[in-house]
Amino acid sequence: MTQIGLVAATAAGRRHARTVADVWPHARLVEADSTADALRTAWADCDAVVAFLATGAVVRILAPLLRDKHTDPAVVVVDEAARHAVALLGGHAGGANELAATVGALLDATPVVTTATDAAGLPGLDTLGWPVEGAVAAVSRAILDGEPVRLVADATWPLPALPENVHPVPAGPETPAGSGVAGRAEGGYQLLVTDRLVPLDDRTAVLRPPSLVAGIGASRGVPAAEVRGLLDRVLAAANLSPASLRHLASADVKADEAGIVATADALGVPLVTYPAAELAAVDVPHPSEVVRAAVGTPSVAEAAALLGGAAELLVPKTATAMATVAVARHAPRGRLAVVGLGPGAADLRTPRAVAELRRASVVVGLDQYVDQVRDLLRPGTRVLASGLGAEEARARAAVAEATAGHAVALVGSGDAGVYAMASPALEYADDRIDVVGVPGVTAALAAGALLGAPLGHDHAYLSLSDLHTPWEVIARRVAAAAEGDFVALLYNPRSRARDWQLGAAMAILAAHRPPDTPVGVVRNASRAGEQVHLATLATLDPAVVDMYSVVVVGSSRTRIVGGRMVTPRGYRWRP
Repeated sequence: MTQIGLVAATAAGRRHARTVADVWPHARLVEADSTADALRTAWADCDAVVAFLATGAVVRILAPLLRDKHTDPAVVVVDEAARHAVALLGGHAGGANELAATVGALLDATPVVTTATDAAGLPGLDTLGWPVEGAVAAVSRAILDGEPVRLVADATWPLPALPENVHPVPAGPETPAGSGVAGRAEGGYQLLVTDRLVPLDDRTAVLRPPSLVAGIGASRGVPAAEVRGLLDRVLAAANLSPASLRHLASADVKADEAGIVATADALGVPLVTYPAAELAAVDVPHPSEVVRAAVGTPSVAEAAALLGGAAELLVPKTATAMATVAVARHAPRGRLAVVGLGPGAADLRTPRAVAELRRASVVVGLDQYVDQVRDLLRPGTRVLASGLGAEEARARAAVAEATAGHAVALVGSGDAGVYAMASPALEYADDRIDVVGVPGVTAALAAGALLGAPLGHDHAYLSLSDLHTPWEVIARRVAAAAEGDFVALLYNPRSRARDWQLGAAMAILAAHRPPDTPVGVVRNASRAGEQVHLATLATLDPAVVDMYSVVVVGSSRTRIVGGRMVTPRGYRWRP
């Protein structure tokens, strides 16, 4: 876990530092004989530093200690009044930009980020989660300045949206990503996405996608130096970059082999192991009966390299006295983020939802929901919006884009898993893509908060839409909730075409509840035109309800207290 050192010189600064330390168990106030010594100690001992000091003082103290932005700690400076949290050092590489935003949220301070790409709303090449090499600053500056930049990739990878001046060029015999500067027009800039070793110059940056898996077989007690040496040699001979290693792979019986584990740790990649039976099912070019007799599979290195998705064996097994290595290239995995936007208000939208929207190159959703978040999308984001009633088409489109290798955000209101887009999308999504679920504040939760505390005890979500579920099934479920004395949350309660189902559901509930049972109707929760209406089972007028409403019917224990719906928890502590 990241250790954060807090340094303060004044009583106000120490008060702000204590506020941070009380929330973050991994943050601690660093003290020494002088503030300068405390700052130097935090720099040496911690992954990040938050200094409640003047920016000039921090610069003068830390300037002699600067070495490399990839290894130096992140530094955020907060002023005496905690008005601003300034990302001073390590904005991208160290995470200071994100830390400034988090500190700002804790202290109600404004984060100050001066990194050019962040200020312009563009993704930094060093923030994509992949290793990047070459003229990163020069290519980033060209992107910012609007100069033409060629994007040449060996395959379609789930990159975030890039602006219009970045021109994708399909890799091929004349413009392979692995050809380096050979295919670049004189004087131009280019961004390569490849696992191949390429010549570098002052106008070429290279992103290393996680495309390679190295299968490792070894005798018991193999030295780490032998494993690493063999791996480096076979990668170099095949013109492949170790920076593109996704993981090392082996048999389960080698999961604790110290030489293999140490090699994975040194490379900073996971070690994935498989049962012998799973390895034995893989068709490999060089099976061995000797290996089968020893570990129960005719192949470890080649089979392990190929497992885990569509893969091509690039380097067949190559052995030393105690180690065997094979390398496979795996097909890109697209990325599908199913994002719940919350009930509508921007301040009820989660930071993770915002991050996924900015991570995506393709955004798919109902037109009115996409309109809520257009200001969050990066330049170059491709938007696929459609109207009501096209849920299945949107789900299929999002999955198709992710399967093609893109980074996709499929958006919906509330929580994407509650009567929303997660279910239809995941019916079509297979194991060729990575799926990320982003929870959101549901309409029911937003409505409950406006009504008071109606969800304080057991409750049931029910949709009254019979477009996908027969009414007979819905009626049985409403009756079960009524008999069980659940608070009932009614989604899709009434529309112009479906104007009788709400009355039928209320009649079922009324058969099991007294007529004075509280009923709350919330329309447009957290959005323009928000309305909150309280009634009872006996007095509710269905005309106040539409498809923008959530209806909350209390249990037999729900009460109106001070004009608010309250369902007591009902728990009592007894010695």
